[in-house]
Amino acid sequence: MLICIPEVLSKQQVAFFRAAMDRAPWEDGRATAGSQSSLVKNNLQLPQAGETARELGEHVLEALAQSSMFVSAALPHKIFPPLFNRYGVGHDFGLHVDNAIRGIPGTPIRIRTDLSCTLFLSEADEYDGGELVIEDRVGQQEVKLPAGDLVLYPSTSLHLVKGVTRGERIASFFWMQSMIRDNLARALLFDLDQAIQSLTTRLGAGDPACVKLSGVYHNLIRTWAEA
Repeated sequence: MLICIPEVLSKQQVAFFRAAMDRAPWEDGRATAGSQSSLVKNNLQLPQAGETARELGEHVLEALAQSSMFVSAALPHKIFPPLFNRYGVGHDFGLHVDNAIRGIPGTPIRIRTDLSCTLFLSEADEYDGGELVIEDRVGQQEVKLPAGDLVLYPSTSLHLVKGVTRGERIASFFWMQSMIRDNLARALLFDLDQAIQSLTTRLGAGDPACVKLSGVYHNLIRTWAEA
């Protein structure tokens, strides 16, 4: 399930992020790549342990917590501290799959990567190329979103970033372990939650059908969740 979530960051927040990143040093993006990914990764990245990445990452996590659509789609259990990358002209990231397990540096915490996220920080007209291409059961899907929007997709997917031919593509990227491990179960819960929200808007939270469906939703989470 691939889901695009609009306006996770406001344009003012994006401008704050971009100004902070302009002042920060960058390093080779292969610093956090796995053995296979490092062979096809060609970009720059804010140092993971640097002050700028840590500060901006906290802002991203705060914004995610405020996004009801993100919470509904991801049902997050653990989120890897957000990272930040930059693709200039000639940069790309070849076809790869994300590591199944990632440890948070400096901690004993390990995360199973159920979902991958890209939060766009450049407007689509600021650069040519740079599309995120995700392979799924229905073929390839190309994603290039406005600054502040986020795409969420299964970490099991093969994916790549096309080469940038003009401008710069700047983004945050990270992974998470969901409370619902199975992609199909998570997709069904998301569809059910969205339907409940729509019905509640039309009928009111106290409507008996809405109450009953909400009970079904939470009981399914009890059945499937790892917490």
